[in-house]
Amino acid sequence: MNRILTAVTALSICTAGIAAAQDYSANLKARQGQFRILAINLGTLGAMAKGEVDYDADAATMAAESIVSVSTIHQQPLWPEGSSEMDMDGTRAKAEIWDNWEDFASKWSALGDAAEAMQTAAGEGAEAIGPALGELGGACKACHDDYRAPQG
Repeated sequence: MNRILTAVTALSICTAGIAAAQDYSANLKARQGQFRILAINLGTLGAMAKGEVDYDADAATMAAESIVSVSTIHQQPLWPEGSSEMDMDGTRAKAEIWDNWEDFASKWSALGDAAEAMQTAAGEGAEAIGPALGELGGACKACHDDYRAPQG
């Protein structure tokens, strides 16, 4: 009996050590990658809305579809507890994300709703992109205001 208890205790200590030593750098890179994809496509749409480039229905639709695709990625695997700015370098994610996961997830869902509206607007002309882009930016800002630490 003592041998079993000793083995179980040793195993639980080893397991706890493994959990404490998790490397979430791949999770961080994945979530930062999705934001880079969003930024590239938002930039394409923003340039059209500002008249910096000519409106191109195909390019606008492709950008909007990419934003919708990113918005459908399940977020939980990308945001493991222990991957906040307090836990790792290279991130601005606040620890409040995990204290308020349902709110965080609902804000990601709102991004998806705004992305779908953008998808519709993208095919309707440059004048339709601006308002939809404003809604999309508002969805981004709502999350950043609560869950992203200031830069620097």
